[in-house]
Amino acid sequence: MQGKKDYQEELFINFQLSEYVPPENLYRRLKDILNLDYLYQKTERYYGSCGQKSLDPVVFFKLCLVGYLENIISDRQLINHSSMRLDIRYFINYKLTDPMPWHSTLSRTRDLLPEALFKEVFEDILRKCINAGLVSGHTQVVDSAPVKANASMDSLELKVPQEELEDHLAKVRYQSAPDRAKHSPKRKAKENKASQEQQSITASDRELKEIKARNKNWQKTQDQRPGAQRENSKYTSNKTHYSPTDPDARISVKPGKARKLNYLSQLAVDPATYIITYIGADYADKHDSRCLPKIVDELQLRLNKMGLLWSTLLADTGYSSGENYAMLEAKGLEAFIPPHGTYKGGPENFTYHQEGDYWLCRNHQKVTYRTTFIEKKGNNKKKLYLTKPSQCKGCPFATECLGKSPERRITITYYKDHYERTKERLKTTRGRRMKSKRQSVVEPVFGILTQFMGLRKVNTKGIKNANKQMLMAATAYNLKKLLKFSKTPPKSVAQSKKAGNPLAFVRMTLTRLFLSPNPEPIFCF
Repeated sequence: MQGKKDYQEELFINFQLSEYVPPENLYRRLKDILNLDYLYQKTERYYGSCGQKSLDPVVFFKLCLVGYLENIISDRQLINHSSMRLDIRYFINYKLTDPMPWHSTLSRTRDLLPEALFKEVFEDILRKCINAGLVSGHTQVVDSAPVKANASMDSLELKVPQEELEDHLAKVRYQSAPDRAKHSPKRKAKENKASQEQQSITASDRELKEIKARNKNWQKTQDQRPGAQRENSKYTSNKTHYSPTDPDARISVKPGKARKLNYLSQLAVDPATYIITYIGADYADKHDSRCLPKIVDELQLRLNKMGLLWSTLLADTGYSSGENYAMLEAKGLEAFIPPHGTYKGGPENFTYHQEGDYWLCRNHQKVTYRTTFIEKKGNNKKKLYLTKPSQCKGCPFATECLGKSPERRITITYYKDHYERTKERLKTTRGRRMKSKRQSVVEPVFGILTQFMGLRKVNTKGIKNANKQMLMAATAYNLKKLLKFSKTPPKSVAQSKKAGNPLAFVRMTLTRLFLSPNPEPIFCF
């Protein structure tokens, strides 16, 4: 017999969300382990004592986590999606008949609450991961990746120099012909949020000349770059252009990709179970080596506060500099960071003698130390070594060695000893093992965050809000890891012994002592 379903609205209904959300559901399990009630006291001072009730801060943070767990970057889409899901309503304590908050309330609450509060939530979840045994702490892997900003390249405007703009353009032609014909951007911003300092050119004449020369040869040397052959393509630089909609966003480019306005995401991962221990937003035009001191200071303080001892740092060549090597040694950290290609260790056919701090040439003449100076272009600390003109007079290698100068001049980094120690460390068996570990740890984490956890784009304006979003994305990632590993927690050495399995205890002890790159102390109870 054919059935036919008739639908009629019920005036009264007895419905409980908890009965319709299964025990194995992600959000039900998440609700059992996530307690954010401490946020009420932390956020009390940011709200007034009268007027309409605002969005519950706990609900706000839970909705942010839902957005990254569901790979949703739009606040409007997040509210629409959550309103149709019974498990999400149960997670945020919203009944079936409760209206969801307006999407703009999320944006206003995000702007209202400080970065420090988002960092506290991140550290709270990280502490849960540490207590669950998911973080070893002794080794940390650091890397960076660009994240697209919420601003368009078409809205870029010129920075205004001290003199009149037209006179400046006549003197330094760094724009393309279509851009010179139209001084205004293709997409005019509704509001210019940049300060007067961000709108003015701070580049030196030398930097502007470099931009002019590079853009002059653009069509010849970079004709395969995306956008190079477009009719209205712009030749842009952070020295000469800024974004009026998001002044903190910076122009950056990856090989084979088009130029975009991005933020730089700095990430530190513990290789034990790939838990994120640090994440932060920085300017996309900033070198990784300049970001490392801030990362190390904050991460070391965080791990020590949580009872972990950090001893080893893994990073790629972008983080290498003499200052960083010296800083890491002063903090007692063993660094495996390959030196950049510009470091050669000294001139060819010259031998360095550390006792007298001098170089010896092929003609057995000393090139002695004279002074230490700061390089203007790279702001690098260097040492200067010179010979006397009388030493080089009549030398058979003078033409090859001196050129037109009457004396031999050698400039070498002030941190040469730190570079050499790092190079020797990388050549060891452990150094090669650390290199392979570094290459396999951070990239998968970045891939998950950008492709599956809503960090492919920052949907807010300003570096502070970008940092808040990255912290919440990392928090959601760590929560998911915590739920995954809480099902089958790894068996520790103490548990193996307690279970009465001496063979497993001996095997694990030997493995930690002889095969682990950083053996952890073993406590027997």
